[in-house]
Amino acid sequence: MIHAIKYQLPEELEGTPLEGIIHAKLHELTGAKERWPAAAIEAVLDRAPAIRSFKSALLRRAPAVIAEIKRASPSLGLLRQDFDPVAIAREYRKSGAAAISVVTEVQHFRGGLEHLARLRWACDLPLLRKDFIIDSYQIPESRHAGADAVLLIAALLNDATLRDLRLAIENHGMDALVEVHSVEELERALAAGATLIGVNARDLRTFEVSPEVCVKLAARLPKDVIAVAESGIRTAKDLRRLADAGYRGFLVGEQLMRAPSPGAALAQLLGGAASARRAS
Repeated sequence: MIHAIKYQLPEELEGTPLEGIIHAKLHELTGAKERWPAAAIEAVLDRAPAIRSFKSALLRRAPAVIAEIKRASPSLGLLRQDFDPVAIAREYRKSGAAAISVVTEVQHFRGGLEHLARLRWACDLPLLRKDFIIDSYQIPESRHAGADAVLLIAALLNDATLRDLRLAIENHGMDALVEVHSVEELERALAAGATLIGVNARDLRTFEVSPEVCVKLAARLPKDVIAVAESGIRTAKDLRRLADAGYRGFLVGEQLMRAPSPGAALAQLLGGAASARRAS
């Protein structure tokens, strides 16, 4: 039953688009736990393939683009009719992606864990599971599906749960990318021990994008944190500006997924950024 999952949506998110998404996620989780309990997943994780370091992948490239695979979004609807995650991932790898973000939320983004599982065997880049992680069950679930890293959204979680889920992710050998959108959320992420922080220019309460959020928070990011800029990156100029502000990684999704060739769009973005770097 849904009430068996100990999760309470923060009061400030009630009445926002996130409320419906989380309601669907709770229903989905209830069914998943009944079909395959966490203990059963943990029992087979010793056979899971070795994890590829997401953090190291971001440090090896400059700029390090985390290219996203998602079929739809609540704000824009269907992004891509001809959706083949494996083909897209191979394009991304060939075009210079450092890692791949895989959106696995089913109802609103039309994703699925099966996309992650397929990519685990078809692509050697580190994979980030991007979903609405609210329960410890989702951590071994992510590991079993093939994730090398898992996204945690600070706005969805209280301080204790944020810390506990981060520790659970790292105890399973994966990296935790903690997403924030405000100074208060950044402070909470740091207090929870996050060393890999994503600053999302998109306000998940309204889905509006404000690139200035990333610039504003950049100055508050400690030097020992690996910072990732998320959302609103459309051009090489955007990427270069954020790199100059101190970001190491750049998560790009809609701009690539809506292009005729996601790989060509990524190559163009990286090529433009390289040209801008040489010119400076």
